[in-house]
Amino acid sequence: MLILQAYTCQCEKKTLMANWAVLGATNVQGLPWRPSLTTTSIGNFNVHANLSNFLINIPSWPSITSNRRQRVKPFMCNSVPIERLPNENDCGAHKSERKALRELCGNAVPGYILDRIEEVGFAVATDVQEQALPVVLSGVDCIIHAQTGSGKTLAYLLAIFAVVDARRTAVQALIVVPTRELGMQVTKAARLLAASYPKNVGLANKESINVMPLLDGGSLNRQKIWLKAEPPQIMVATLGCLCQLLEKEILKLDAIKVLVTDEVDSIFGAAKQTYLLRKLLTSYTSINNRQTIFASASIPQHRQFIDNCIQQKWTKRDVVHVHVHPIEPMPSRLSHRYITYQKDEKLDILASLLQVDTPKSGIIFVNKQELRKGNHLLVATDIAARGLDLPETSHIYNFDLPKSATDYLHRAGRTGRKPFSNEKSLITNLITTNERFVLERIENELSFTCEEITL
Repeated sequence: MLILQAYTCQCEKKTLMANWAVLGATNVQGLPWRPSLTTTSIGNFNVHANLSNFLINIPSWPSITSNRRQRVKPFMCNSVPIERLPNENDCGAHKSERKALRELCGNAVPGYILDRIEEVGFAVATDVQEQALPVVLSGVDCIIHAQTGSGKTLAYLLAIFAVVDARRTAVQALIVVPTRELGMQVTKAARLLAASYPKNVGLANKESINVMPLLDGGSLNRQKIWLKAEPPQIMVATLGCLCQLLEKEILKLDAIKVLVTDEVDSIFGAAKQTYLLRKLLTSYTSINNRQTIFASASIPQHRQFIDNCIQQKWTKRDVVHVHVHPIEPMPSRLSHRYITYQKDEKLDILASLLQVDTPKSGIIFVNKQELRKGNHLLVATDIAARGLDLPETSHIYNFDLPKSATDYLHRAGRTGRKPFSNEKSLITNLITTNERFVLERIENELSFTCEEITL
């Protein structure tokens, strides 16, 4: 089923619903997580009468007859797609020029931030930014669910810089990350924007937006000194280090306005991390005083996750799920292939592949704990699969197959990260004959095809 979210006034609702009926839509609700609300029946729909923000379930777009498609096109622009059409080219309403970030942000984001973004080359919004920014800039809780390298980080950073007050020396925005590597990447991006803060703004002309990383592996005493010397407005933290300071009451989050959890599925996939995140979301902070944003490229069983967010009070009940390209988890510009090796020839095959491919920049993923770097190649484990942003990476080699489809998705997502680029990138898997079924299972789960190659 395709899900779209429509925003309209009450007087337009019946007209809009009648037009969606052309598609044979069913199970239309206001917010499915509020079943207790009074509903009213319009045709074969059940609509929450007291809500202007409602969800629409429609059959898969390819299954709709061309006659019905033509009749519904004029009304497509009356809705904001949360889960995109399976084939955007089928719908004339979505064939439009990409919007500028400045246009989407309007007056919500300070001009100097937008100037800085344009200076570094990000003037045009990606798909996820076009869909997520109207939601996050309105202050609504949001789950940003989109491909790796699609621009989720910039989307939530813009929401943060829209509300942070440099004159207030307190943590107003917190970004939780699962690994130190990802934390360093996010800190770098946040500081890039924070550095553009105009020095002549403010009462004493001394204010600036300070971004502090609070990551595992650092010295606790050093972090305590840093907190006192340069109190940050924005903090990027791993849960272990963060909760340690919160428990010792060295750090307080009373002034928090935005709480972001990046790679949320990775955190909820580990028992200890889950416990700490639940505590952060429900004890150290309150959903009534903050905007909550979750982001990831992979959220297994996302409908159940959304329900848990509301039931467990991790988010408010009107949380919006922005799901971009749900039937294409990975960018189409990635090409996948595999080569079968016999015993004791694995390293020789890898060497031959590198000689034939001559990658300008590549990552070789292994399952053992090692991290090595050469002139153009990085050898890494899955820790790097969520923490590296290397836009020039053209080749990924899975020397060892990943343990799950989610790990494959994030490994593959280290390449093809240039916005709006059609440059092809290669993901190559080295497998034994017995591992072919494992790779097939990953292909089926992530909806891609792997081509066999030989040397």
